[in-house]
Amino acid sequence: MGAAGPAGGVNKVVIVVMVCLGMFIGCSWCQDNGNAEAAVYIVTLKQAPATRSNAEVKVKDQHFGSASPSRMNRLNRTSNVSRSDRGYGSYISRVHDTLLRKALRGEKYLKLYSYHYLINGFAVLVTPQQAGKLSGRQEVSNVVLDFSVRTATTHTPQFLGLPQGAWAKEGGSETAGEGIVIGFIDTGIDPTHPSFSDTTSENSYPVPQHFTGICEVTPDFPSGSCNRKLVGARHFAASAITRGIFNASQDYASPFDGDGHGTHTASVAAGNHGVPVVVAGHHFGNASGMAPRAHIAVYKALYKSFGGFAADVVAAIDQAAQDGVDIISLSITPNRRPPGIATFFNPIDMALLSAFKAGIFVIQAAGNTGPSPKSIFSFSPWIFTVGAAAHDRIYSNSILLGNNVTISGVGLAPGTNNTMCTLVSALDALSDSSAGNDMYVGECQDSTNFNQDLVQGNLLICSYSIRFVLGLSTIKQAMETAKNLSAAGVVFYMDPFVIGFQLNPIPLSMPGIIIPTPEDSKVLLRYYNSSSERDGTTKKIVKFGAVACISGGIKANFSYLAPKIMFYSARGPDPEDTFLDDADILKPNLVAPGNFIWAAWSSRGTDSIEFQGENFAMMSGTSMAAPHIAGLAALIKQKYPTFSPSALGSALSTTASQLDKNQAPIMAQRAYANPELNQSPATPFDMGSGFVNATAALDPGLIFDISYDEYASFLCGINGSAPIFLNYTGQSCSVCAINATDLNLPSITMSKLNQSQTVQRLATNIGANETYSVGWFAPYGVTLKVSPTHFSLASGERQVLNVSFTAQINSTAASFGRIGIFGHLGHVVNIPVSVIVKISYNTTSDTNFLQ
Repeated sequence: MGAAGPAGGVNKVVIVVMVCLGMFIGCSWCQDNGNAEAAVYIVTLKQAPATRSNAEVKVKDQHFGSASPSRMNRLNRTSNVSRSDRGYGSYISRVHDTLLRKALRGEKYLKLYSYHYLINGFAVLVTPQQAGKLSGRQEVSNVVLDFSVRTATTHTPQFLGLPQGAWAKEGGSETAGEGIVIGFIDTGIDPTHPSFSDTTSENSYPVPQHFTGICEVTPDFPSGSCNRKLVGARHFAASAITRGIFNASQDYASPFDGDGHGTHTASVAAGNHGVPVVVAGHHFGNASGMAPRAHIAVYKALYKSFGGFAADVVAAIDQAAQDGVDIISLSITPNRRPPGIATFFNPIDMALLSAFKAGIFVIQAAGNTGPSPKSIFSFSPWIFTVGAAAHDRIYSNSILLGNNVTISGVGLAPGTNNTMCTLVSALDALSDSSAGNDMYVGECQDSTNFNQDLVQGNLLICSYSIRFVLGLSTIKQAMETAKNLSAAGVVFYMDPFVIGFQLNPIPLSMPGIIIPTPEDSKVLLRYYNSSSERDGTTKKIVKFGAVACISGGIKANFSYLAPKIMFYSARGPDPEDTFLDDADILKPNLVAPGNFIWAAWSSRGTDSIEFQGENFAMMSGTSMAAPHIAGLAALIKQKYPTFSPSALGSALSTTASQLDKNQAPIMAQRAYANPELNQSPATPFDMGSGFVNATAALDPGLIFDISYDEYASFLCGINGSAPIFLNYTGQSCSVCAINATDLNLPSITMSKLNQSQTVQRLATNIGANETYSVGWFAPYGVTLKVSPTHFSLASGERQVLNVSFTAQINSTAASFGRIGIFGHLGHVVNIPVSVIVKISYNTTSDTNFLQ
């Protein structure tokens, strides 16, 4: 979902919300129309947040973006939060209030949030001049202008091998993910959906003791909405409300999902097992999340009408970490690259760094800005970035014309049962009264425009124009028109002005097909016109001679050419800054199923108009890929509860596959238009380490772990970063700064190899005693050597690997290699290698070392 423009005007409801919000959080000013300069700023203080203080804070004072303080439902559980913990949060909030009063004496302002768990700071609505005053205070370390963000299944468990693999290892779907809480920063959730019921099993299903979150209660989200499955729900909208763009009628001042996106992503990761998927009256199988027994906590910070804002997202992240979630899933990306010396220094990524320090594994969608290089919008190495790939299930529909020409199309629709039906264009079936009155009449949006006698029992041809893309016309309304006219079915041809638009399969309640390209649409129309007889004077058709048969697209087919990287999936290399300098960090980390994903849909979801009123929807995007990894990470966390976030990421990365189902290299689509005709083998900048292998990730053999201190040393190694690092973390940079290439990542990326360089990786054996051998192939133009080439490790032991690179040519073209570590017990550990700029003073053409 992309962010939309501001809603027109501020209605009375929003004004009331703003006033009440100001009263609720004890501020001295609500925005007025006369102060157009005011904007939201995120202010951080030098004093350490709770995660770095001696206090073990669990719950802070509640600053919700709602009209009034909401009642809370604690699921009838006794809280283990101490009074001292609560007091620390209130104390920090008072410190923020005091600072604002001193810095802005007698002036108007609006404090929206106090952050103190992951970062010590607050969000405040002030003028640029007031922001300057705050920036000059000794206690303040950083002042950043708020910025906008946007949002970026029935078969994928089988495609990923879960029933016979990872689930079987964890005791089956009845226990897969139990005890793990996944926090979703998204558009909320529909708590009434059967995918989130806690009554699907007779087995005990306790709420994890380490989770202390609460359930916000509003008219849209009544008491009892939460249960043992959906264990927490809140919403955050204060920054949006101050802008006057919050529309309570469609955005819902509650955790309820008025969009559909959040319900979809939550069910992909942790929806219940075996929920029937029925859409438009057709059954498409049974749905399941990746970790069907994991628990869900929802932190709504994105909304249908405008997307979201960083101040609200940071508040949601801060609360999720404080509540005790194990995993955070963000199917959101910023609308622009953060300014400054490095993309890593922005409020969201810095809050997520603190979440990493607190032991939380963070997954983020790569973004839907591909296939251009450097289009990634998830930057930092402590965030696990996920791209989108197609899985092997496809829904194919086609129409056979009377001249024996077959045209492929889309549409989750029944066929005409091998019956040839007459084709009738909507433009040739106009009633006398409607002729020429409506330039869009060919889109079939109003049955009164047409002569039923001409359409009845025939296939109605309608135009699919840009108005369908914009939601001004809908497939559902065209189908209603066809039913009212007693048509046998509907055929949509693509308007020639709709160029490069990719259609998802759309549910149709009667025989139908959408021809997705203007070229194939011309083939249909040429046949139709050549087969019809027209009156020479009136040009009206006197004989409809064109016939066709629709095959139907309800039954799924399966392809061996999967997975493949989708054209929209954002690509690396990771841009280090707004100048698009290359970072020595591999992004994305991994790819997962993200195309044509069936999952739960909100009963009032409006993100996809064709699925309105349905219980399930088929969606595509990296937003769908990220929660696949969140659910699979829950399975790993369940097996290895002491794993650090980087250990989880390592297990997923080193076991990923680089081959498709046909054991050929995974392909990547290279163009937005005609992507199937523009593809080539995927590189690490397309797919990271590869396509996720859920079962292998549960038994990785070796892992590459990274501590928070290593990430701190990396950030301190960036030129000019010391004051910014201090601003965000309250820590001074030590002398032991390191380069990104020295991070113990399960990959090696060099943006510039100047003659030669050696890096190290530290492998830890988490399995049984095992002997490993090392092999590799080098990137083009580079000599690569790894030592030792053989080693043995007992369980828990570590081994340093020295990896030496020497440039053999001068080149600015990226080249790629791979290191493989092979255990005698069957473990295979893959490390992708990427080298971009190569600088060599040796002009000899040495061959690459291969082993």
